[in-house]
Amino acid sequence: MNHSTHHPLRKRLVEQLVFLDENRFELQDMYAATVPPLDRDQQFFTKYAATVERFLSTFDPLEHASPTHVLIGSQVSIFYEEDFMTDDFTICLPEQSDPDKGYISFMSPVGRQLLLREKDEKVVLLTPNGAIHAVVKSIGFNYSL
Repeated sequence: MNHSTHHPLRKRLVEQLVFLDENRFELQDMYAATVPPLDRDQQFFTKYAATVERFLSTFDPLEHASPTHVLIGSQVSIFYEEDFMTDDFTICLPEQSDPDKGYISFMSPVGRQLLLREKDEKVVLLTPNGAIHAVVKSIGFNYSL
C-alpha cells in the first residue's frame, strides 16, 4: 500500500487544486481586482497549479514533511535582514484571512510575493512603506485550513 496517497499534505494539496479549478473564473476576477495591472501575472494560477502538481508527482512523505515551495496553507517564517526580526505567516484563501493572527491571503500584497518562493530564498517585499529585504527561513504546512 502506498501511504503517500493518503498523506494529509497530499490530500490538502489535491483538494486545493480541485478548488482552484472549480473556482478559476471567480478567483481570476478577484485577482484582477486586487492586483495592480503592472503586477498582474496572466499565468498566475497556471504556474501555481503546475508547481503543486510537480511537488505531488514526486511526493514522498518520508522526505517531505512540508512543501518545498510556499503554497496556500503554508506556514512561513520570514527573516527581515535589515532589523534581524522574524515574522510568521500562514498563507491562506481570502476568506480565511486574519492578519492579526498571522493569516494572510495569497492574494494580499505580501502573500502574492511569498507564494511559490523556496526555503532560504531571498525576496524583496514591496510594501507601501518601501522595499523590505527578507529571507524565507522555513516552510511548514497548516493542515487545519
